Amino acid sequence: MSEKTATPSPDSDNSSKSCTDLRVDRVGILLANLGTPDHYSYWAMRRYLSEFLSDRRVIDYSPLLWQPLLQLIILTRRPFASGKAYESIWNHEQNESPLMTITKDQTKKMAELMAERYGDDVRVEFCMRYGNPSTQSKVEALRAQGCQRILFLPLYPQYAGATSGTACDAFFKALMTIKWQPIARTVEPYYENPMYIDALAKSVERAIDKLETRPDVLVCSYHGVPKRYVYEGDPYYCECLTTTDLLRERLGWDDIEVVPTFQSKFGPEEWLQPYTVEEVARLAKAGKKRIAICAPAFSADCIETLEEINEEIKESFEEAGGEEFTYIPCLNDDDAHMEALAKIVEANLQGWLD
Repeated sequence: MSEKTATPSPDSDNSSKSCTDLRVDRVGILLANLGTPDHYSYWAMRRYLSEFLSDRRVIDYSPLLWQPLLQLIILTRRPFASGKAYESIWNHEQNESPLMTITKDQTKKMAELMAERYGDDVRVEFCMRYGNPSTQSKVEALRAQGCQRILFLPLYPQYAGATSGTACDAFFKALMTIKWQPIARTVEPYYENPMYIDALAKSVERAIDKLETRPDVLVCSYHGVPKRYVYEGDPYYCECLTTTDLLRERLGWDDIEVVPTFQSKFGPEEWLQPYTVEEVARLAKAGKKRIAICAPAFSADCIETLEEINEEIKESFEEAGGEEFTYIPCLNDDDAHMEALAKIVEANLQGWLD
């Protein structure tokens, strides 16, 4: 593939040079996840939380009311608590959060799979909606590598405005700053994709097979959103229920109940229910002493799974009389998961690379 990127001046002797000679015409794959602070120290946490909680897709209250509350009250205290939680799960060897480590691993595997299929015609990068590396920087990096077409893949199986929606917002905003815009596509949610469901089911089966006694209940804990968002048209709740139903059907269990719950409630208004932290306690009090819990909305383990589920939610279950709590890790860079994502990417490249 010829790479000619120097633009001829209209006033130069090369002005008749064919503009097609300037096009490298690679395809870029940009994976996107939520984000991570650069460190668990106060100011790093404050910068990250300020960016995250200032996103009106996440918190849609009027900025005139919300920003003074956020900047003067919430962000004076919350970075300490959040920083302590991050420190408990931090990858100290690589000095980064587990989400960063796992996303790098996912990107490496995706690049290898794309190279097997398409050779040097495809480049793979990842970005974070909040924190680093930014969406803007990675769109620019792909263009610098000659990617005239970019496929944007938010790593969220189910669509929510506060996850996939805001990730796409950042992608489109980045495109607005580029003089020669690449052709762009976004990948639709894959919450009912058979290969994703199969990879999810296999991860559950592997975890259950290692236990001496099968759990009474499998809890599928999804990140929460305000219930109002669903009434306003967000499809997230229905897509979560569909994933749970398809997982239940694929597992084919008769003796283990599979229930959806929602975690990470923030603020005073009502969120999607049942709340995971309350539901696991209710299950324990109802005699369900052994539960397993997975997180189908998360493509990679992060603060919500490693700290909130495996510490806070586990504690709620055990304090209510629960005896055996099994956390099933996210799919992360599992081979079946990455092959499912690669097939989804391949389908979305139709017409670009056949």
